[in-house]
Amino acid sequence: MTLSFWRYAHLALALFSSLFLLLASVTGIILAVDAVQEKTLPYKAEDFNKITLGETLPILKKVYPEITELSVDYNQFVTLQAIDADGNDIKAYIDPKTGKTLGTPAKKTEFINWITSLHRSLFLHEAGRFFVGVISFCLFLISISGFVLVLKRQRSIRNFFSKIIKEYFAQYYHVLLGRLALIPILIISLTGTYLSLERFNFFMGEEKTKPVKTELSDKAKTTSIFNTTLLSDVKKIEFPFTDDPEEYYIIELKDREVEVNQVTGAVISEKLSPMRTQFAALSLDLHTGRINGIWAVILAIACINILFFIYSGFAITLKRRSSRIKNKFKANESTFILLVGSENGSTFRFANSIQKQLISNGQKVFVSELNKFSSYPKAEHIVVFTSTHGLGDAPSNGTQFKTLLERQNQDQNINFSVVGFGSKSYPDFCQFAIEIDQLLENQKWADRYLDLQTVNDKSAVEFVEWVKLWGEKTGIPLATTPSLYNHVPKGLQKLMVLDKTPISETEHTFILTLRANARAKFSSGDLLAIYPANDSRERLYSIGNHSGNIQLVVKLHPNGLGSGFLNALEPGNVIKAQIVKNPAFHLPKKAQKVAFISNGTGIAPFLGMIEQNKAKQELHLYSGFRMETPTLMAYKKFAAIMMQKEHLDNFHVALSREAEHIYVMDLIKRDSSFFTNLFKKGGVVMICGSLAMQKDVEAILSELCLAKGLKTLEEYKANKQFLTDCY
Repeated sequence: MTLSFWRYAHLALALFSSLFLLLASVTGIILAVDAVQEKTLPYKAEDFNKITLGETLPILKKVYPEITELSVDYNQFVTLQAIDADGNDIKAYIDPKTGKTLGTPAKKTEFINWITSLHRSLFLHEAGRFFVGVISFCLFLISISGFVLVLKRQRSIRNFFSKIIKEYFAQYYHVLLGRLALIPILIISLTGTYLSLERFNFFMGEEKTKPVKTELSDKAKTTSIFNTTLLSDVKKIEFPFTDDPEEYYIIELKDREVEVNQVTGAVISEKLSPMRTQFAALSLDLHTGRINGIWAVILAIACINILFFIYSGFAITLKRRSSRIKNKFKANESTFILLVGSENGSTFRFANSIQKQLISNGQKVFVSELNKFSSYPKAEHIVVFTSTHGLGDAPSNGTQFKTLLERQNQDQNINFSVVGFGSKSYPDFCQFAIEIDQLLENQKWADRYLDLQTVNDKSAVEFVEWVKLWGEKTGIPLATTPSLYNHVPKGLQKLMVLDKTPISETEHTFILTLRANARAKFSSGDLLAIYPANDSRERLYSIGNHSGNIQLVVKLHPNGLGSGFLNALEPGNVIKAQIVKNPAFHLPKKAQKVAFISNGTGIAPFLGMIEQNKAKQELHLYSGFRMETPTLMAYKKFAAIMMQKEHLDNFHVALSREAEHIYVMDLIKRDSSFFTNLFKKGGVVMICGSLAMQKDVEAILSELCLAKGLKTLEEYKANKQFLTDCY
């Protein structure tokens, strides 16, 4: 069966039953809480599960001259109906070890009875019970279809509890809690369904529900049941009216009913309860949680999860619908065809953004799903935006593309480009995009326009790299600001401002230290995304880990949205932001020698890496600044301490506005032998700062590699010996 079948079945069942599941969940939570509350009442005897009938019956008969009935409820509270020594009628909870009364059984409150009726039958009597049974079965089918969807998402049962890639809040916790709550919800749904079927005599005829009389063994006829039967196994005991040995105890156990000689304790007769009755009792115990407080709490949590699934399920559906295709032009009149393969709809926003910009530039654009590939008589460009699903498989709206591509030829040559979306956490990163790229290359009508580009974790920064290449080649100006392609995130972390250095007329750079919550995990080289105007405009800053806190180095720009926002903060203020993992720019653990090159605020991640260098890797810091400032003096002081601790080997500073006009590139030329040796020995160069500086450094190192007969800089990049994080 296809993924679409399970997805649509899951959605259809949820839509059909959501309102009733909402009612059932809310009432279920209340009843579960009531079940837990009952467990807290002080009517259960100590070591109740060890008390035998042989211990308690003589005591009770001694305390009470006349006893009619003893019953044990699901809370293991013992209720006695008797007449005491003063001739008073007694109906009370008692201590089975002493016969002492503990309290009076109270009826359920009207509110709980009302909730119970609503939960069981929606106040519709038998018709309502039937409907509740149908909804319970729907919940079972929803659980099964959800289980299959998680299996397909995680690729196999072996990876069922493996890490979930977080795309957004509703999706992540829908899957995460779905895995955790699966078993309790399956039990709730199955027992609810069984109780409804049992209620309507679905399994057997009425006459077959009567107890079955069995033949007793010789041992049972002579052995006293009083010494071998625990009170915890008893449901009810009817006491004999007189002391006549011909008058028997009638003891109802969990699975049978026995007549017992009141003198010898020998079993006179035995009737086994039907399996249907035993299953019904077990189902009721499991469905209500009445037998165990912990299980009742688990059921309550499962019901809360169902409420969350209703919310998150609809949030996921609305998100997918929000990515619906809206075309202004038809396929047969468009010169730009944007084809999208997306499992959850998120890829559409990239295509939609490009579509809007192209149309605003006077182009005719048509967006479609890969599965709707057809003839495009006026197309000049086909751009494929596609994710990968499962084990390198096509997303659900791209499964037919390969077949359609074989069937559908184009009458004219068309330029093609492919952008793959995926996560490097999976081994088959962008595998489907790679296949599509190769298939298009083999089409006679298709001309490659750009090499395949991949985007990790929907990175707007990486997508912009493709936008730049494609825009420059087509000559169509497209926006290259990452925030325009970035989804406004929800669930941002709260960060408290711990410290901020001041700025002055001559010092426009400040250091900001933020405290994240204890669960936040980050490394120097990661990025902090802030949204200073509380809209989709995002600003990214490289961060350093300073004593477990986030440290930024920021230059205040005139009218700068992000820098102005950060500079206005004061210690104690709280901002919302998100930490963006950037593992490609973490300090390489296996490199024995690393050279950091930065200018301006690009020093921020390196400060953290140096401080965290407990392994004492050989680190060299080359930094360019304009002039000597208090901030630079603070860097020098920090570097001196780090060199004393052997976390840093040296700190080379270039000042471009001082008398000698030295740039960081001059330092590299000066130490060319050092960099040559570093590359040869497998060392790593890391650059953070401006793109102009990166370009200049790359030019110098390329010349150096060529002059010294080394590999090309591109080869060192491919070997991860040259890492950049420049903007």
